[in-house]
Amino acid sequence: MKIQAKRLLVVSALLTGIQMAGAQSSFIPLYSFTGGNDGANAVAGLAQANDGNLYGTTEKGGTNGYGTIFRITVGGALTPLYSFTGGNDGAHPYAGLVQATDGYLYGTTEDGGTNGYGAVFRITTNGAMTPLYSFTYGRDGANPRGGLVQAGDGFIYGTTTEGGTNFDGTVFRMSTNGAMTPLYSFSDGHTGSFPEAALVQANDGNLYGTTYEGGTNGFGAVFRITTNALISLYSFTNGHDGAYPVAGLVQANDGNLYGTTEDGGTNLDGAIFRITTNGILTPIYSFTDGHDGALPEAGLVQAGDGNLYGTSYAGGTNGYGSIFQIITNGALTPLYSFTDGRDGAVPFAGLTAANGILYGTASGGGTSGKGTVFELTLSPPALKILFDGHQSVLSWPAWANTYILQSTTNLASPNWTTISNGVSGTAATVTNSLPAQYFRLANP
Repeated sequence: MKIQAKRLLVVSALLTGIQMAGAQSSFIPLYSFTGGNDGANAVAGLAQANDGNLYGTTEKGGTNGYGTIFRITVGGALTPLYSFTGGNDGAHPYAGLVQATDGYLYGTTEDGGTNGYGAVFRITTNGAMTPLYSFTYGRDGANPRGGLVQAGDGFIYGTTTEGGTNFDGTVFRMSTNGAMTPLYSFSDGHTGSFPEAALVQANDGNLYGTTYEGGTNGFGAVFRITTNALISLYSFTNGHDGAYPVAGLVQANDGNLYGTTEDGGTNLDGAIFRITTNGILTPIYSFTDGHDGALPEAGLVQAGDGNLYGTSYAGGTNGYGSIFQIITNGALTPLYSFTDGRDGAVPFAGLTAANGILYGTASGGGTSGKGTVFELTLSPPALKILFDGHQSVLSWPAWANTYILQSTTNLASPNWTTISNGVSGTAATVTNSLPAQYFRLANP
């Protein structure tokens, strides 16, 4: 794309100073739970469905006190969809939801179900609930705390923290109509025990996950499971690598898997690690219980800027948890510290990235002390300049959002001229001439 400019492009330092044009990262509380039919104490993250709305669960509250399912718009309008009864539908959902290719949302409850050991359910975006399966504490497992994932074969996969042949948790496969197939029973040995997180399907087609305990050293493990076998990839040592991973993994665009541990690390406040699909683990950050946070239970998410984002439920400036950014080489930037006020406190869940905005939940705080839903807007990418004779090239990294490129000859003027619409991860070539001209990326 070439754009003929009538005026000279200014030096890089000046461009960098004005390129974000008031679009700094900002935290906004969207909703405070009341403990009524809207629910209380959200410990799971949000899922954005194909209707553009966000869907989530609360562990407590609702009409019957067993937790809820809710829908919330990106503007913060919340609609309670379902209150669990503690019967065959389940009770106390600890995990979030996933939307399958059939359009339904699928999830698990830690308790309830016909046998009291948890359940799997399906719900429409309008709140029509269908219980699909009740765990028996047999080979199928019991008490699932992790969410579900739909793999490329169309089946739903998940984990249970307990039950199975050895009572140390399971991995299972389920059809969308509720037909259950136990795949693996953990044994508190080399492969680990008590998995608390959802699985992730990597680009090699295999599923990867973590166990909270077990492994060779007893501090948890990372595993890979195929249709016919489970392979232990790494056992945590409670050293710099961390210990007791609660969360699952995310595969970044570099092909590696990234995750967190609740404990361990250099300061015993938790760690962030990178692991290849062959099991080579590299610790990349140890929390300090300072502004950066401590004790992360949540996994990471990669946003459109290529960076990873997460939460910790402790630490931060005020001791109520934090939101942070970490790049794949391990440089961490604290973004927000919760105050236990209207913003919330103690976020156990990970974040959802959508259109340059991070959405999440906090289990406590808010106006009623029952938790919140929040958003954190990310800053747009930085403009860079390369001089090349009589021309200069403006460039910026790929980004989930699209922005408009604007220019002005007077920074004191509120009027900027749009010279390109809907740009994302591209470049613009301009011809140098006098007088000086300034450029910025702005939201449409």
